[in-house]
Amino acid sequence: MRVADIMTSPVVAIGPSAAVSEAAQLMLGSHFSGLPVVTGGKQLVGIVTEGEFLRRSELGTVRKRPRWLEFIVSAGKQADEYVQTHGRRVEEVMTRDPVTIEPGATLDELVELMSTRRIKRVPVVAAGRLVGIVARSDLMRAMLRILPASAPQAGDDEHIRQMVVGELAKQPWGNAIRVKVDRGVVELSGAIFDERARDAARVAAENTAGVTEVVDQLAWIEPVSGLYILPYPA
Repeated sequence: MRVADIMTSPVVAIGPSAAVSEAAQLMLGSHFSGLPVVTGGKQLVGIVTEGEFLRRSELGTVRKRPRWLEFIVSAGKQADEYVQTHGRRVEEVMTRDPVTIEPGATLDELVELMSTRRIKRVPVVAAGRLVGIVARSDLMRAMLRILPASAPQAGDDEHIRQMVVGELAKQPWGNAIRVKVDRGVVELSGAIFDERARDAARVAAENTAGVTEVVDQLAWIEPVSGLYILPYPA
């Protein structure tokens, strides 16, 4: 799946010369936490978010530094901050050169970008022009569209067992787990060396098509003492 498959398009955007009040009203009315800023030719020049309105003179929330710190912070930086907190046009408060992604990028690339840059939304740009925007909520919607496909379906027990065994074999914690299947009921037995592997094995089995129930018979081997601890009865 690609970014183009889940992005929102066309995009609600705003121009750089628009008033800050117009941007705030548009964000509130549309329930958006951020807006791309584009020129008349759809060239992306920035992004304005709720964060730009946290430090504002109108709210009395302008940053106040100790007097001694004022001597350390350059006059240029203080001038930039003044424009940010007092500016009346979008271009004066927006974040310039925002992080972008191409429509052909994979969802894995998108999530990696969001995670490393700690951002909630990414403008989608092709040849410098804004063609969409993708947010965390779009990823959630994509997940919901896929989830029904994994609903349990009738299947051969041996096929189900092979699917579960194959998934466990790919995991570093699943090599010592044995699998039995009887009419869709999966029984997990054998040993785990970390209690967290118990839930992971259960999830792996539950995500396999045809599984109707998972019975946990896994024994935990305590790493210090070597004790073989059976699961608590349900």
